[in-house]
Amino acid sequence: MISISSVSRCSAPSLVLSQKPRASRFLTVRSSSTREPHSNQNPGQRTNYSGVKLEESVDSKSGKSRLDSWISSRISGISRARIQSSIKSGLVSVNGKVTDKVSHNVKAGDKVNCVISELRPLRAEPENIPLEIVYEDENVLVVNKPAHMVVHPAPGNATGTLVNGILHHCSLPTVSSKEVLSDAEDVSVDDDDDDDEGLCSSPYAASVRPGIVHRLDKGTSGLLVVAKDEHSHAHLSEQFKLHTIKRVYVSLTCGVPAPLAGRVDVPIGRDVNNRIRMAAIVEPNRGQARHASSRYKVIEILAGGGSALVEWRLETGRTHQIRAHAKYIGVPLLGDEVYGGTQNMALSLLRSRTQPSCHRQLSLSLSGIERPCLHALALGFTHPCTGKEIHFSCPPPPDFTEILSQLREMGTEKP
Repeated sequence: MISISSVSRCSAPSLVLSQKPRASRFLTVRSSSTREPHSNQNPGQRTNYSGVKLEESVDSKSGKSRLDSWISSRISGISRARIQSSIKSGLVSVNGKVTDKVSHNVKAGDKVNCVISELRPLRAEPENIPLEIVYEDENVLVVNKPAHMVVHPAPGNATGTLVNGILHHCSLPTVSSKEVLSDAEDVSVDDDDDDDEGLCSSPYAASVRPGIVHRLDKGTSGLLVVAKDEHSHAHLSEQFKLHTIKRVYVSLTCGVPAPLAGRVDVPIGRDVNNRIRMAAIVEPNRGQARHASSRYKVIEILAGGGSALVEWRLETGRTHQIRAHAKYIGVPLLGDEVYGGTQNMALSLLRSRTQPSCHRQLSLSLSGIERPCLHALALGFTHPCTGKEIHFSCPPPPDFTEILSQLREMGTEKP
């Protein structure tokens, strides 16, 4: 069901840390598989995609489709990049004829044979990157990720990632200092906040230790939990899968949502017109759109209604979910050039609601925004070993708070 419904409001989140940072060194944290792709005929878990086979005929409901897209629809959980690599490697045939063209069109009745190729591994080098560790014990650590940092190495982002920084602090004598990672999780577009709560998978589960359980967008700042052992990784991954992890985000929007609080229940899938972004997809059975639900409430109306401080709570976790849902309800995030929160749009809204004396400062302030104004404010989960509920919060970084302060000076109103 697709709807935006009103919900009751509650108090604004507290912008304080609930735990003091600990500066101690910590053990190696590595990515592992928690869920693996499977064909629609055999929905079992796997520990390695390599060699997975698909032998199936295109049914009449599929219509005319690109080969890579059709295979992607038949093997859940595997990235398009991995499928394209398999096609280009000559591991896919249509009606008995090998084709290496990813855009080859298949139609009803075509018989497709596919074998998923071996991974092209990436090696993540340890890097001396400062990390803010909010909490750490023997089993988990919670990191306050800065904006502009990618979480997981991928083609185009092999260095400077959170994993690179973590590896600098790691020590496991049984593992090489170079970590082999998957290249096929679609994170090269923009390391994403979610896709099933941003669960990170590595097909080297048997040899690479677990760690990164979920992701945040490259531009998103805030709290992220990392597992330090296999048991903790599995336990946390299950919590994400069941959507029992508590995560609260705050954002600055272009305009004010109407109603001031609500629930957005609209599927999200890859934008057919722009592969680097997702889209809220209203039409049923369109592509691979997946159920997505977000609750939001306006904490503060800013600059005469030209912007708002909005809290988000996710019921599901999909790629760019908050950004896509914010765009769908007409209030893209401030600074989100990909989803419509451009400088020109923000200026147009704010100039019409503020005094002319503010306009020059507005232009200067908005030109300095280099990322979507989105921050993972709070994180809560069941500790995988003690069973206790633990909660953390961390205030937004200066780039967020500075623009918030300037917008408040132009007018602020509690809803």
